Amino acid sequence: MSKLSHTDVLNQIKRGFISSCQPVDDGPMDKPEIVAAMAQASVNGGAAGLRIEGVDNLKATRPVVNIPIIAIVKRDLPDSPIRITPFLHDIEDLAAAGADIIAVDGTQRPRPVDLESAVKKIHELGCLAMADCSNLAEGLYCKELGFDIVGSTMSGYTGGEIPAEPDYQLVKDLKAAGCFVMAEGRYNTPELAKTAIEIGADAVTVGSALTRLEHIVSWFANAVKSAK
Repeated sequence: MSKLSHTDVLNQIKRGFISSCQPVDDGPMDKPEIVAAMAQASVNGGAAGLRIEGVDNLKATRPVVNIPIIAIVKRDLPDSPIRITPFLHDIEDLAAAGADIIAVDGTQRPRPVDLESAVKKIHELGCLAMADCSNLAEGLYCKELGFDIVGSTMSGYTGGEIPAEPDYQLVKDLKAAGCFVMAEGRYNTPELAKTAIEIGADAVTVGSALTRLEHIVSWFANAVKSAK
């Protein structure tokens, strides 16, 4: 697709559903051609945007879809808990591969690259910047730095037991603070995704419930096993 303006990208995803096409790492579906097929199927199903992990997956997907792509790179680092797009060269690679939006971990944890440098690099390369945050203070800080989208992505994933429910309050608080809000994290039914928009999210991302077949199958398998 030809490069959309930043306003056009935000307008396209507003009140829309983002399909996160991220198979289980190293699983049988973790192949660029399968990710691209998931993306095409998502477009056919009505997705307003996509979230794609990995440069090779992005390169395979970009030519076959015409909706905005939020792109990330995930890394497991020995000296930092930051997994989502930790380095500036990751940002450069994603921009070159056709990302419209580049998301980075927006949490206040030890990190290899400060958030100021990350958002500056994303904007220099002509992309929109998204911050994956875990709480309101992080979201407000990222908004001040100039991030275009603030996501609830990391809420519940920075330590302790992972909650079952999405973090509705964070979505409400970020919206009240004037953020363009991406609801993300445990929105694993159509009803929950609908609720996200109703409480103020500008868009909502769903991943595991769509593209991690191993997870979906385990939900059904465990439910059937528990039948009395």
